[in-house]
Amino acid sequence: MRYVIMANGKGRRWANYGGIPKHLIQVEGETLLARTSRLLHTFDENAEVIITSSNPACVARGASRHVPRQNSYELDRYCYELIEDGICFLYGDVFYTWDAICSIVNTYTEGVTFYGNEHSIVAVKVQDSCLMKQGIDNLKEQIRAGKIEDAKGWHLYHYLRGMELEGRATDETFIFISDITRDFNYPDDWETFKRAYL
Repeated sequence: MRYVIMANGKGRRWANYGGIPKHLIQVEGETLLARTSRLLHTFDENAEVIITSSNPACVARGASRHVPRQNSYELDRYCYELIEDGICFLYGDVFYTWDAICSIVNTYTEGVTFYGNEHSIVAVKVQDSCLMKQGIDNLKEQIRAGKIEDAKGWHLYHYLRGMELEGRATDETFIFISDITRDFNYPDDWETFKRAYL
C-alpha cells in the first residue's frame, strides 16, 4: 500500500498561525507529518509514504516528498498523478491516534472508502482508481461550468455515493473514527485540542 499525506493545501483558514503551516504543528516534539509517517510504518513495515507539498519544510522520516503538478482546486490535494489502485490519502493537518491508523491500514476495502467523523474526512483509501479519477474529473467540470462553487472531500464522497453534493451525510460505507483523531483547520481548533488533550 502507498500512503499519500496531503500537505499541499493553501492554508487560508489557518493563516500561518504561530508562524508555521498547520502540517508542522508539533505534538510532544513531533510534527503531525512525522507522527503520521511513523504510525503508518508501525502498522505497515513496507509502507511507501509520500508527502505532497511544494513546501520543502514539509518532510518526515520515512517519507519522500512529491511536488504536485496541479494546485488550482481544493480537489487537487488528491494528487491526480499519484492516484492508483492500492493507495491511501491521509490529511497532513490531522492528529491521528494509534487506533485510527490501525483501522485505516488494516480495514479491507473495495472501491473508494472514506474514513472520518461527523465533521471531517480524515482518510480516503482507493482500490478503484478509475472511479476516484472519474469523480474528481466530474466535480472539476461542474466547477468550471459554474454549477458548483468548489468541491472538497465531502463533495467527492457524496458524488461517488450518488448523494446530494452538499452537507455531511454518510451511509453504511463510511468508516467512522470515533476517538480524538481530528483536523486543525483553524487556530481555535488547535488551541481547543491542546487545552483538552495536551
